[in-house]
Amino acid sequence: MTEQVFNFIIQTRQAFIQLVDSLSVAELNQIPEGFRNNIIWNFGHIVVSTQTLCYVRTGIKNDATEVKYNDDYKRDTKPSRYINAEEINELKSLAISTIESIREDYEQGVFKKVQSFATLTYKVEMTSFEEILTTTAGHDNIHLGYALAQKNLIKKQ
Repeated sequence: MTEQVFNFIIQTRQAFIQLVDSLSVAELNQIPEGFRNNIIWNFGHIVVSTQTLCYVRTGIKNDATEVKYNDDYKRDTKPSRYINAEEINELKSLAISTIESIREDYEQGVFKKVQSFATLTYKVEMTSFEEILTTTAGHDNIHLGYALAQKNLIKKQ
């Protein structure tokens, strides 16, 4: 089952990358009326939050300083600067490579024992890596949905 969840996360991220590729850098940076963030923030957020959920919140790593772009896209942040094409391309690469790294670590047993925690969003105690991974899949899809709604608003203008 875990392999299917990993594959689903990658498929969702590939769909998100297609969405990102369908828009200009300016459109990705635009904050539509009624939102406090933009499409590229939603995309960057899934990249950094998955690493934090899997490694930091589980106690595998001490803090999120190793997570590139964490300060820009972590929970309770909002866009504070214009994101250029170079960073967008790096986020697209990280979206897939970080999941592949997490999958490798899973296969090597890194996540056999994790510290349980509840996310602020779902408020459900997660006691296994498999539960965390499933939550990640849901979280990615929530943000893809936001980004699709934002695209619709941007394209209507």
